[in-house]
Amino acid sequence: MSTELQVLKPGDFASDQDVRWCPGCGDYSILAQMRKVLPTLGVPPEKTVFISGIGCSSRFPYYMNTYGLHSIHGRAPGFATGLKTTRPDLSVWVITGDGDALSIGGNHFLHVMRRNIDLNVILFNNSIYGLTKGQYSPTSPMGHVTKSTPRGSIDYPLNPISVALAAEATFVARSIDSNIQHLGMVLTRAAQHRGTSFVEVYQNCNVFNDGAWEYAQDRNVRENNTVELEHGKPLIYAKGTKGIRLHGFSPEVVELGDRVAVDDLLFHDERAETPTLAYILSRMRHPQFPEPIGVFRAVERPTYNDLLNDQIAQAKSERGLGDLTKLFTSGDTWTVAG
Repeated sequence: MSTELQVLKPGDFASDQDVRWCPGCGDYSILAQMRKVLPTLGVPPEKTVFISGIGCSSRFPYYMNTYGLHSIHGRAPGFATGLKTTRPDLSVWVITGDGDALSIGGNHFLHVMRRNIDLNVILFNNSIYGLTKGQYSPTSPMGHVTKSTPRGSIDYPLNPISVALAAEATFVARSIDSNIQHLGMVLTRAAQHRGTSFVEVYQNCNVFNDGAWEYAQDRNVRENNTVELEHGKPLIYAKGTKGIRLHGFSPEVVELGDRVAVDDLLFHDERAETPTLAYILSRMRHPQFPEPIGVFRAVERPTYNDLLNDQIAQAKSERGLGDLTKLFTSGDTWTVAG
């Protein structure tokens, strides 16, 4: 019986390879949630592909019982673009890290976002270079002391959500490795989106940058430091005692009570055609604000792979399948004498 007719389980997507991440690494949680989500999508393992670049996160394809490619540093979006345009029937996932995607891969990251190719990009953000043993990365905060910045980083960090929105990505979301139910929901929504879906996952590197996201991961404090985005609902957090409202184009934290009602708050609209509101939310950073998690933007737009294949089909209908030899000998030709 074919896999399509079977009820798929998480184990169907698990390879026989030993998982070789450091004990306690946040990557384990992301892997577990991915294996739980995939069986619910109705896409069999042989129709699923994981493509990665270089880094700790990029070992991901080895641990999935699907097709996969461990590609070149920063270039996974390019490989994924070629695959999806030639095999639109496949479910294609790009697994990358903050260094892989935003440093050497920054150019490819921008263009896969703006082109809206129908694939899913999952960025593991631990704000450090883990595989190469602890150098600062494009998302490391100012002043961060690492092996390559012994006096503290003097680079302004990139904000992956802001960059994706500025590149006109059609689906942009954030989750946290330890918030497993939320992470599973976000991965499911990303897979269901038609077009480029981008998910940033706050992932703890307990060896070289332990506790970088503790304010958003610790169950005892995360309700005060994060606000969950839900379409059509107000931004309320801290067990319903605080909210976010707009003062012009600037967000501000307010206490809910006699002077501030729920209707005064900012209501989230992930389907707004322009990404202005989503961009404002992306600039909310701890400790001044609670950091948003969930879906920032989810809009529909024609995909690059559909548009490209439509052009190819039109060209074939107008001019036939073509002849390579005829092409090479058409137009102006000349002979070089021996």
